[in-house]
Amino acid sequence: MLENLIAAIKEAYIGHSFIPLQAPVFQGNEKEYLCQCIDTTFVSSVGEFVDRFEKHVADLTGAKHAIATVNGTSALHMALYAVGVKANDEVITQPLTFVASCNAISYLNAYPVFVDVDSISMGMSYASLKDFLVQHTEQKQGYCYNKDTGRKISACLPMHTYGHPCDIENIAALCEEHNIVLVEDSAQSLGSFYKNKHTGTYGKVGTFSFNGNKIVTSGGGGAIITNDSELAKKIKHLTTTAKKSHTWRFDHDELGYNYRMPNINAALACAQLENFASILKKKRDLAEYYINFCSENSLHFMKEPDHSQSNYWLNTVKLNNREERDRFLEKTNNNNIQTRPAWTLLCELPMYKNAQRCDLTNAQELTDTLVNIPSTISHEKNLANKN
Repeated sequence: MLENLIAAIKEAYIGHSFIPLQAPVFQGNEKEYLCQCIDTTFVSSVGEFVDRFEKHVADLTGAKHAIATVNGTSALHMALYAVGVKANDEVITQPLTFVASCNAISYLNAYPVFVDVDSISMGMSYASLKDFLVQHTEQKQGYCYNKDTGRKISACLPMHTYGHPCDIENIAALCEEHNIVLVEDSAQSLGSFYKNKHTGTYGKVGTFSFNGNKIVTSGGGGAIITNDSELAKKIKHLTTTAKKSHTWRFDHDELGYNYRMPNINAALACAQLENFASILKKKRDLAEYYINFCSENSLHFMKEPDHSQSNYWLNTVKLNNREERDRFLEKTNNNNIQTRPAWTLLCELPMYKNAQRCDLTNAQELTDTLVNIPSTISHEKNLANKN
């Protein structure tokens, strides 16, 4: 069956000697906007394209406010900081995610706590989160505390894995019940919806990445969205080195961060976002091709969960065991087909190995068996563009 899958991948990318996992799409006004930006000389963190980009993101997600940042990690860091995560606090998150999720927690000298992921969405498990909160936490003066460590649990940070929404509605309700701020790591899920509501809008804040391998890219970039006007104002101030507005003076009223997206990166993203509907359709067309193939060949393709519309950022198959996964990874990568496994569980990395964790049965099984297969839709010859 795996030989058939390799053949199906090659069929989707006929005529290409190297098949990338996820390459960016440049088929619009990217060069024109970059030249316009250069001509203005405003290539740093102030300019028309930054403002335009923020409006694009707000309109696309349905959020009231969007704040552009230099990358997704800085967006996570600032989001957690802005909602009040402090040193020695705890943030509940998932172990099956990119390392940026925990790094952002650590930048604040806070501690991650790992709950399991759901076997279908691959994102945070509502059941595991609920079990942890019931068994290990208590309420004191309107805040949630970990009974095992005595630390305050300030936030919950689920991630929408590979673009598939997790059970975010129920997670949001659970966080509200336990007085925990919900921050959504939506880095991979631009264009994904849960019950017709965009990911990132269920929490107090949501964050996105526009890295070079994302569904829309600015080369390097991120964004924070929120419906809280005061919080948005605070985040924009903090990400602009906490500089007080003045024509020529340099007054800063608190510790700030140089986290604003440069205008030249925003120019690239604006061109990308103009074609986003087309990009998203082609991504879903390619996923449908894989879904049909896997269904006919008894392979487990990770489809969007119920009540969801996924952007299918990275198409993913679940193999039978770690050995089969490793054989597939070796064969494809040795034959110029870029595939990759899921991330090493963060709780297995040296800097997070001592963090508190729940039973992680699903996360362990998924990290042993998942493989991301080519998801690029930029080549005119691939099946995503034939549909």
